[in-house]
Amino acid sequence: MWRYALRRLLQAVPVFIGTTLLIYAMVFALPGDPIQALAGDKPVPENVLQTLRERYNLNDPLLVQYGKYMWGLVRGDLGENYTGQSVSEMLGGRWTVTALLALTAWIFELVVGIALGTWAGLRRGKLADTLVLGGTTLVIAVPVFVLGYTAQLLFGLHWKLLPTAGTDDGWPMSYILPGIVLGSLGLSYVARLTRTSLAENLRADYVRTANAKGLSRARVVGRHALRNSLIPVVTYLGVDFGNLMGGAIVTEGIFNLPGIGQQVFTSIQLKEGPVVVGAVTVLVLIFLLVNLVVDLLYGVLDPRIRYE
Repeated sequence: MWRYALRRLLQAVPVFIGTTLLIYAMVFALPGDPIQALAGDKPVPENVLQTLRERYNLNDPLLVQYGKYMWGLVRGDLGENYTGQSVSEMLGGRWTVTALLALTAWIFELVVGIALGTWAGLRRGKLADTLVLGGTTLVIAVPVFVLGYTAQLLFGLHWKLLPTAGTDDGWPMSYILPGIVLGSLGLSYVARLTRTSLAENLRADYVRTANAKGLSRARVVGRHALRNSLIPVVTYLGVDFGNLMGGAIVTEGIFNLPGIGQQVFTSIQLKEGPVVVGAVTVLVLIFLLVNLVVDLLYGVLDPRIRYE
């Protein structure tokens, strides 16, 4: 397994380089002069513009800029924005907020989604199955900002069960409501994947053999059918954790959470390319790491999978 893990890490290197190069090129290809944008409508002396462009390597070719950025990244430096602030310091405190929000949403997807999917899969074609399919379809169809404002109105303002904004109450209280909203779409897909995969595995030959041997229903479902059914679910959950980290902009805005999403959105408006690239680079690293963990979990869930 260790050789497999090392090989997967080495395979992730060109993926990381290609992804960050594409992101870097897209961000710095945006029209407009970021240095001039700092001054707004005020005139700036040409010598000042040239000095700042030289400081931030804006006069260099794109590949040279990217090479200097990667060299700084190897040394743990995400660079500076165009006002001299360290990108690492700007994002430092915000990573905790976004990570806690994504983790809360991910746990919600994992626990509730698998539970609902198992409940529906074991009762395929019955009322429970219909309720799960109908409920998840409704959640998928409703935009996240509608779910967010509705949750705030009902659980925060009307019933006063949970905080509606900010992080003053700490984890988990401040993150439960936005976590549920952020994870609601993923929960729907997890429930559907679990339900479909479990229903198919319950008709497999190895399940019929286990039943013929006289194993209990709980052992057949839990030890055999559900365990094999979780492989596509684990794949989705691994990919979705990265999506939750990067896709929390709307949720953070609704619940006034000072996370990465808010900072990236603000930086795009201000044309602060180093901040956007720095945040997305860390997200790519998280995404690659989570996918490696998912690959290693395959062998735990299904003994038929071997790492040669």
